[in-house]
Amino acid sequence: MAPLCAIPARAIKAGDESCCYVSDRQNSAMKTIYNAAHAQHRAGHEFFRGEKVPAFEKPERADWVLAAAQKANLGEILAPVAHDDAAILRVHSKAYVDFLRGAHAEYLSLGGSGDAFPATWPIRGMRSDVEPKNFAARMGLYSFDAGSPLTAGTWAATRAGADCALTAVDLLNAGEQGTFVLTRPPGHHAGRDFFGGYCFLNHAAIAAQALRDSGCARVAILDVDYHHGNGTQDIFYTRNDIFFASIHGDPLTEYPFYLGHADEEGAGLGAGFNLNLPLAAGSPVDEWFAALDRALSRIAAFKPDALVVSLGVDTFEGDPISHFKLKTSDYPGMGQRIARLKLPTLFAMEGGYAVAEIGDNVVGVLSGYEAA
Repeated sequence: MAPLCAIPARAIKAGDESCCYVSDRQNSAMKTIYNAAHAQHRAGHEFFRGEKVPAFEKPERADWVLAAAQKANLGEILAPVAHDDAAILRVHSKAYVDFLRGAHAEYLSLGGSGDAFPATWPIRGMRSDVEPKNFAARMGLYSFDAGSPLTAGTWAATRAGADCALTAVDLLNAGEQGTFVLTRPPGHHAGRDFFGGYCFLNHAAIAAQALRDSGCARVAILDVDYHHGNGTQDIFYTRNDIFFASIHGDPLTEYPFYLGHADEEGAGLGAGFNLNLPLAAGSPVDEWFAALDRALSRIAAFKPDALVVSLGVDTFEGDPISHFKLKTSDYPGMGQRIARLKLPTLFAMEGGYAVAEIGDNVVGVLSGYEAA
């Protein structure tokens, strides 16, 4: 299969005008790669602002999106092709992946039951460079909140999601213009060696790195989830070949709180290749779209060879844990604006917790993209 952009990797400078030209893209309907294993991750509850509540991140989220995609005849729905761990280990540390793979079984072997929650973390002044032998200590080492339980099926579900992302990359390399990764749990809060925010493997980051490894000199990631993609930023913050832009609730008041400020612009070689556009909770729709236009302008100036979109629709006015004002009728316009970049585009499912509306909102974005 021909690579999307078969040119060698090279050093890239901000403002570099060269870019490989992608031609002969297919105009067929968007293909969805669906993670049928997602329901194996079914948390009984979570801790939200210190209170034990039913889990917001639940299998019905993907079920409703799948039903909406089928009803809208969005395009062919495919199962993922199995890939080995090599692409995952380009993004996540081996120690973390090894822990995640066996964590719940180890928890049960130690007498645990049900879902496993972290309860202690290495805060400032404590060491995080030594992996403890104690299971609870390792849970804390590799996580950052108490709202992301490890279930018996977490690894199977998130690992299948990585296969979905890599299959979508394969399709772009085969000539598709747009693909949609329909998976859960989501991924953009997962960093190189930590989970949290319902996320365990970062599917958008895995896809972006796989696109680079298949020959793209530059890849852009656009995160439109209500919550900052702190894991994605963590992975690529010192890189100049992958540009990251995120529109999200202001971390002064909104989860994940400790990352996502406007002054975080990248470091080292990555200086200038990270764009955070935080907005106040309750910001009106026109302000959100103004931020989107700014992000798309920066992405266009970067001249990427492909785009990965972390597609969260918790920007919806009815979302139970978020505070933006987008209506269902606004989502096609989001897709239309993204399509104007005229880039091979991979959409990866992230957040969105108003279950009854999530399908229409996601399909709105994808249909808008297709129409444009």
